[in-house]
Amino acid sequence: MSRHHVSPFPTILLVAANLLLPVAIVIFAAGFFPYKPFLPGLARHEELEGYGSPPDAPFDKLIFMVVDALRSDFVFLEGSGFEYTRSLIKHGVAIPFTAHATSPTITMPRIKAMTTGTTPSFLDAILSFDEADTSSTLASQDTWLAQMKAKDTGKLVMYGDDTWLKLFPATFDRADGTTSFFVSDFTEVDNNVTRHIADELRNDDWNTMVLHYLGLDHIGHKTGPRGPNMIPKQHEMDAIVRQIYAAMGDYEHMRSTLLVLCGDHGMNDAGNHGASSPGETSAALVFVSPKFKAISSNTEAPVKFNEDFQYYRTVEQSDLAPTLAALLGFPVPMNSLGSFIVDFLPLWPESRDKLQILIRNARQILAIVTATLGGSSVESQVSEQDCLQPGSPAAELVCEWRMISEVTEEAATESSQYQDRILQISGWLSKAQELMSGMASNYDIDKLILGGLITFAAIFATIIATAVSTKLTIRSFGPFALITILYGVMMFASSYVEEEQHFWYWSTTAWLFYLVVKKPPKNARNFYITVLLGLGTMRLTRGWNQTGQKFAGEPDIVTELLLPNPTLLWVLVWSTYSLASRELLKSLDEIPNVISGSVVVGVVTAAVSFKLTFTKHDAPELVVGYVRLFADFFDGASLVTQAQAVFGGIGLVAIYPLYSLFFQPTKSSKLRAMRTLHHLYTLFALTQSRATNAPLFLLFHGIYIVLDKMNLDPMEVTVSSLLLQFTSFFAMGGSNAFTGIDLSSAYNGISNFNIIAVGVLTFVSNWSGPIWWVSASNLLLLSAEERRAARDDSKGSEERGSVFAQHASLLTLYAAASLGSVMAACTALRTHLFIWTVFSPKYLYSVAWSLGQHLVVNVGLGGLLYWLGRR
Repeated sequence: MSRHHVSPFPTILLVAANLLLPVAIVIFAAGFFPYKPFLPGLARHEELEGYGSPPDAPFDKLIFMVVDALRSDFVFLEGSGFEYTRSLIKHGVAIPFTAHATSPTITMPRIKAMTTGTTPSFLDAILSFDEADTSSTLASQDTWLAQMKAKDTGKLVMYGDDTWLKLFPATFDRADGTTSFFVSDFTEVDNNVTRHIADELRNDDWNTMVLHYLGLDHIGHKTGPRGPNMIPKQHEMDAIVRQIYAAMGDYEHMRSTLLVLCGDHGMNDAGNHGASSPGETSAALVFVSPKFKAISSNTEAPVKFNEDFQYYRTVEQSDLAPTLAALLGFPVPMNSLGSFIVDFLPLWPESRDKLQILIRNARQILAIVTATLGGSSVESQVSEQDCLQPGSPAAELVCEWRMISEVTEEAATESSQYQDRILQISGWLSKAQELMSGMASNYDIDKLILGGLITFAAIFATIIATAVSTKLTIRSFGPFALITILYGVMMFASSYVEEEQHFWYWSTTAWLFYLVVKKPPKNARNFYITVLLGLGTMRLTRGWNQTGQKFAGEPDIVTELLLPNPTLLWVLVWSTYSLASRELLKSLDEIPNVISGSVVVGVVTAAVSFKLTFTKHDAPELVVGYVRLFADFFDGASLVTQAQAVFGGIGLVAIYPLYSLFFQPTKSSKLRAMRTLHHLYTLFALTQSRATNAPLFLLFHGIYIVLDKMNLDPMEVTVSSLLLQFTSFFAMGGSNAFTGIDLSSAYNGISNFNIIAVGVLTFVSNWSGPIWWVSASNLLLLSAEERRAARDDSKGSEERGSVFAQHASLLTLYAAASLGSVMAACTALRTHLFIWTVFSPKYLYSVAWSLGQHLVVNVGLGGLLYWLGRR
């Protein structure tokens, strides 16, 4: 069937579908990520009839020492580097806990939880990547920092992670912040904190000192929890504890100082964090003071390994807020959902004081319950009849508190009942904390449904556009439909979402085998070579990086073969650059060899020198032997200057193929120009990728050669492109968790934070493989179109535009269908245990795939390249 004209109707539907996607994303996100209202102002001590003024606080100064990613076993387990801290625990002057950090296990939301006692919004995890963000400030919220400042008994000082300065602007009287995103820095980032400690310990003008060390977290990201630098860093942090504890005895003004050593989160076996594995959610928490000697029992230290990382008693990070309030003598922050840690009650000898501390904590949480359910009248509206059969968990809480209050008044006159009342109130606090933390997600169901409906409208529009504008048979459309349907079903299972990479690995392997069988070479020898090359490279690609949750940290090619053998790694890296150089020279064969050779050598030399210098700073253990000599030779200019030289060189070389595309009308010159741009992007992608991932582009090229020799039709190119985009993403270490985000190349070529530049570089460094396959697929599409035109000149001239239209339609159909599946899963499973740890990150990744990879790269960049190649 041939068409005499191309109707604009399918194009209009396709454009409408792509415009609907961002609209649906915004509306759904507005309903899914709730804004959590908070009570404004600072809490004040209320009068408690029969109890008098609040109990005296045992401490007047606080040193809050955060060691980023300090997992519980790093402190408590035998063989770790915190020997001195464990000796303090053993001698009773330090009280240890495991602090449970709820997901997302990222610094900003964890600091919010520890300082306010609340359950932070999931969007805080996104805002933590924007160094310029000020919308997440806690300046107007009640925190223990605000309370310590309101006491006006001393200054507040902070040294370390500048996240504290973003969250608490104009709060600290002295501060020196360090950025958290240069993860290759293990030493200077911590030395910048430590250099202030000795002077501050001698000063007596402060009441709160916050220290936030980043080096241990950076080591985890680089080499994992068992890396060679981990124990020395733990020794370094342990020495800080020793220095502070010694000062408590040496200086009179330090005698009533409380030291809190804690991690904001932990890390998994790969050294990353952001999700909800036991290692990521189990942070160390230790309270240190000589005053604890009088109340502590014999505590064993060190302890034996526990696979769930739960040591001693487990508390919530939000429990810090009410606990510090009592220990330091200020009201519990108004929005806190924390429960006072009862282990410290023996610090107050009087039972009435112990009871008063818990009552004040309970009344503060009861105020949140009533405010959440409709105001202060709610409590009075719950009648005794209602309490017989409470209509909601919140009403049940109100009824239980009413009963506890009545018996507590009796206990105020009968000291024998104090202990029972303490246990009752403590149990009520835990129950209230669990309920209110679970109620923190107030979904807007209408917006969830509307966002989903708009997405399904986009799906319907794309199906119509595809059916009208293309000729697809069930046989050709079947594989694409099967992939899309299976993927959609898979989104409703948390385990499949966490291990999504296996779906793409096996689907791509099966697809490549199907293509080889469907399009076998003419002789058996070539057939076997094709099978071995295609499936062999795919097998290596699958095993390059372990990702996901279940097998994170397990052996892979990088950890088992390349990291122990840096020489082999650099042979592969230089082979990759050599291949890119050769292909670039071939595509510039119209230029005299002297000129093209000089240009290519200059650009590639700049790229290689940057890679060597960058790796020398980022992972010095990989730059050894003769490689070190080359790195030292190039280590003159700054990394920013070297990266700018690479980007500038690539940009200058790109002028020639762009000129050819616009001003040289021959098909051969256009195809040659497209190949030149493709190989230039390969150099750019190598610059934005870790050295250990650079050889993957060799494997990608091998798979591309196999596909190119098969003479694929447009439908087969589209399916191959879809599968290989996702496969390459996961092969390079990507995942559906925040732990998979690689920020190491986010600042290449820039010296100051710029949200657009950092955002683009971050996206390219994490999606460098998928973008490479968009460019490669464009070359395959152009070749497919030329073969169609050669078979039937008249048909080719009339339907040339339909090749990319079909390609874009199918990719839009997949993008809309996959996004709709994730939205449906998030809506249906919004009360699921893993909604914030698995499905919410997956939704954010779906947004990145839909907006960044699909709209910008596949449709925008891919469409531009295709148009330039065939105009």
